Amino acid sequence: MAPERRAAMAQPHLLVEPGELNDIALLPGDPGRVDRIANHCEESTVVSENREYKVVNATYEGVELTICSTGIGCPSAAIAVEELSRVGVETFIRVGTTGALQAEIDIGDMVVATGAAKEEGTTKRYESATYPAVPDYHVLSSLVDAAEGNGEDVHVGPIVSDDAFYAETDAHVEDWEAAGLQCVEMEAATIFSLARRKGLAAGAICTVDGNLVLGTQKGAAGEEELPEKAKNNVERAIAISLDAAASL
Repeated sequence: MAPERRAAMAQPHLLVEPGELNDIALLPGDPGRVDRIANHCEESTVVSENREYKVVNATYEGVELTICSTGIGCPSAAIAVEELSRVGVETFIRVGTTGALQAEIDIGDMVVATGAAKEEGTTKRYESATYPAVPDYHVLSSLVDAAEGNGEDVHVGPIVSDDAFYAETDAHVEDWEAAGLQCVEMEAATIFSLARRKGLAAGAICTVDGNLVLGTQKGAAGEEELPEKAKNNVERAIAISLDAAASL
């Protein structure tokens, strides 16, 4: 098919068509992380690249899946979920990094979300803020089982999705900590909400790269001073997400 003809038929941002992708999609934010996930797979093929979106089909332990970056934040994540769902994707697993909000959560730990507070604006265009942003039970449990099976320290609980990375004040952090939220990231609330509204499934695992309560940040004091579990934490989160996807 001629490139101009394909572009006319494809989704406008992901540049993918019905039938091109697989049922399960892993959703990192960073386009560079798409390649890191694909490197864990037996085989992979780039389907499209446009703006913050890179889409790859891959096979892991005999399971065919898709990897698609979402960029930063809920607006671009919503575009990814909308367009992926229109071409047949049914299950979405966010694979991300996050800042811890509880003192006992260490850099390098894993967090599996049971829900996400909507400190973002995208879902408000779809539904009331009182409607829950929650993952699918089977995706959630597969992520927990995979993390525990890999011997990881995994925290299971509610998180918060926030739009304003540079406006997370001490007051915000104190309030989120007091509410028992595990960590803060920027995409899960929209991924969960859109999947629920469409009758699809979603879940999220994030690896901790800093602790907002303790004022720590990955690399701030030198790699040698980080806990052992912080080493290769993104690669370990990728392995967990792939094992979970293979079990669904």
